[in-house]
Amino acid sequence: MCCVSTDTPVPRTRLSPEQRRAQLLDLGVRLLATRSIDELSIDLLAEEAGISRGLLYHYFGNKQDFHEAVMRWAAAALISQTAPPVEGDPEHRLRVSVAAYVDYVDANYEGYLSLVRGAASGSASMREIYEEALSALTDRMFEEDPHGNLIPDTPAARLVARGWAAMAEDVVLRWKARPEGVSREELLHLVTASLPALAQLLPPPTE
Repeated sequence: MCCVSTDTPVPRTRLSPEQRRAQLLDLGVRLLATRSIDELSIDLLAEEAGISRGLLYHYFGNKQDFHEAVMRWAAAALISQTAPPVEGDPEHRLRVSVAAYVDYVDANYEGYLSLVRGAASGSASMREIYEEALSALTDRMFEEDPHGNLIPDTPAARLVARGWAAMAEDVVLRWKARPEGVSREELLHLVTASLPALAQLLPPPTE
């Protein structure tokens, strides 16, 4: 007498095209943690996802569109992950946001470096993605906050904020490449304390 299995097959969840595309973009971002965007090929993602190259082309059109989609997805993740907490004074909220930024760069170094280099290389699409991300990261400093703001919303302050963001990015990337002699806590203090210090040099707001 043969044995009949009583195991019930687990039904496979059918993903919508939007869900499947998001799943592939998540995988692309994870792969960017250890490789540049140029090393992220359609073939590699298809192999990792266990799907055909044709299906990837169906979702992304071509290699350039695929790269742009992955970088936009990664930039959106950066903006989300570095959002400051709702509670706490401005200095605390800035430190939490900077710590999240350092952690993001640490975990996604190759991919983030690809975005920075792509923007600097003259690629219009990469520059657009980079500028949109940088604007989102700096503009939220000027959103009305019941706990107060570190710097006033003036043209001079916005200029300083963009300059500070560029400096912070360069410092964190250099630290990631050569962290010898500077601890993570020291890095966080340097980056976080520099913004209030620069704010002290701003001219007083005019009425």
